[in-house]
Amino acid sequence: MSVPGETWFDEAAGPLVRPYAVTRGRTRAAVPHLELITLVVAVQPEVHGAAVEPECAHILRVCALPRSVAEVAARVDLPLCVVKVLISDLIERKYMIFRAGPPPATPPDLTMLQKVLDGIRKL
Repeated sequence: MSVPGETWFDEAAGPLVRPYAVTRGRTRAAVPHLELITLVVAVQPEVHGAAVEPECAHILRVCALPRSVAEVAARVDLPLCVVKVLISDLIERKYMIFRAGPPPATPPDLTMLQKVLDGIRKL
C-alpha cells in the first residue's frame, strides 16, 4: 500500500518500460544481416518520425546521417537487441535503409601459419 506523496521509484532508475515491451516481446530482428558494424540511415526522418513510436522516432532522428547499429544503440541508450528489432521494423516499413558490413574473412590456412611459425623459430 502506498502512502500519499510517496514515490515508488527514484529518478535515477530510468524508464519504467521494460525493453521487451518496446519490441512487443520480440527478441530477434526480422532483417537477419544487422551486425554491430552495419550502417543504417533514415529515409525522410522528419516525415516518418511522426508516424512511429517515440523510440523509433528517436532512432530516425539519430540516423539522419549514416550510423552503425552499435552507435545507434549507444546514442538512443537502449539495449542492442532492442535497437536491432526496432531498426529491423523501420527497414521493413522502408523508413530506413542499410548497408551490410564486409563479408567475414576466410579462416586462415593452418598449414601456412605453421610454416610461418616454424620460420620464425629458425631465426
